[in-house]
Amino acid sequence: MFIRAERIETLPPYLFAEIDNKVQKAIEQGMEIIKLGIGDPDQPTPDHIITKAIKAIREPKNHQYPSYAGLPTFRQAVSQYYDKRFGVNLSAEKEVVSLIGSKEGIAHVSFCYVNPNDLVLVPDPGYPVYSIGSMFAGGEPYKMPLLKENNYLPDLDSIPEYIAKAAKIMFLNYPNNPTGAVATKEFFEKVVKFAKDNKIIVCHDAAYCDIGLDGYKPMSFLETPGAKDVGIEFGSLSKTYNMTGWRVGYAVGNKDIIESLGLIKTNIDSGIFQPLQYAAAEALSQEQACVEEMTKIYQHRRDLVVDTLNKLGWNLEKPKATFYVWAPVPKGYTSQSFATLLLEKAGVVVTPGVGFGKYGEGYFRISLTVDNEKLIKAMNRIEQQLGDNYCK
Repeated sequence: MFIRAERIETLPPYLFAEIDNKVQKAIEQGMEIIKLGIGDPDQPTPDHIITKAIKAIREPKNHQYPSYAGLPTFRQAVSQYYDKRFGVNLSAEKEVVSLIGSKEGIAHVSFCYVNPNDLVLVPDPGYPVYSIGSMFAGGEPYKMPLLKENNYLPDLDSIPEYIAKAAKIMFLNYPNNPTGAVATKEFFEKVVKFAKDNKIIVCHDAAYCDIGLDGYKPMSFLETPGAKDVGIEFGSLSKTYNMTGWRVGYAVGNKDIIESLGLIKTNIDSGIFQPLQYAAAEALSQEQACVEEMTKIYQHRRDLVVDTLNKLGWNLEKPKATFYVWAPVPKGYTSQSFATLLLEKAGVVVTPGVGFGKYGEGYFRISLTVDNEKLIKAMNRIEQQLGDNYCK
């Protein structure tokens, strides 16, 4: 028998793996299941991106080891995208690094700056990788509650001074997963000041920066004056261009942090397959009509879900961004027991909020990444099975 390392033994069970086990049992019992759990876009990658990838795959020069930092073509495309989309000037050579999906960079950045027992500020509820990457590096996550009364923004003033002075990194994510909340210019300005005062590196996860609804355009953290002095931003093509399986992302911002992240990469991976980088450059550099069409689809789905839940007694505001709806569970339920109820009664999978952290308890998340027919069926099932008995 082999003894696992302590870092593995302390890992919490991956939320979606547990959900998949329950779903599999329901399927084996003959239930038709509609999955509104994982945020994996159901629409195909746009044709012009696929065409570019196919052309690049046929070129033998692209079959060799790629650059660790990323092809100049890809990094230049990221730089130009930031200039056009956010008005942010980036050096493609020094302030952009390619990632095998933004998750890779988020997981590894702590290795650059976190020593054993160092503190890392992480949002709660939040993407589990913020905490897990910190723990793998030997750090200790300090949870920043994201509460409805504060518009799901961390209250920086409530962080004890000794914690702030000891922290090495702060993770943020806006538009936010799982809450759908967005950040304001004033909040980001406060973050920059807080980071400078306490010598903290800000790592902003902007995976949903182009999933704005009702005409809303989410901002980049790097638009904030002084942001490049204190941090970096992670970007991904997964959600914006329906490319989750392609594993293409990037980090941009402070050149020293980017250099450190690149140094980690040279020792643990061999970069992104070059045809995928050419395809990603095509996605970022061409007209964004495909993104606009996608956000219209999500907006329609959001309206369907929120209107249905509000009809049943919820009182939800429509999120301005992401493809998630974050809602409180009815009285008398935990997030897990309510998710189980929806699975068993309606055959609908949602994500229990506790899977995103302690402060996610009492909520559940619905992902809008299924086609309209399935989503309508799911909402009809919830309405038929639950009525208004569970939410009042």
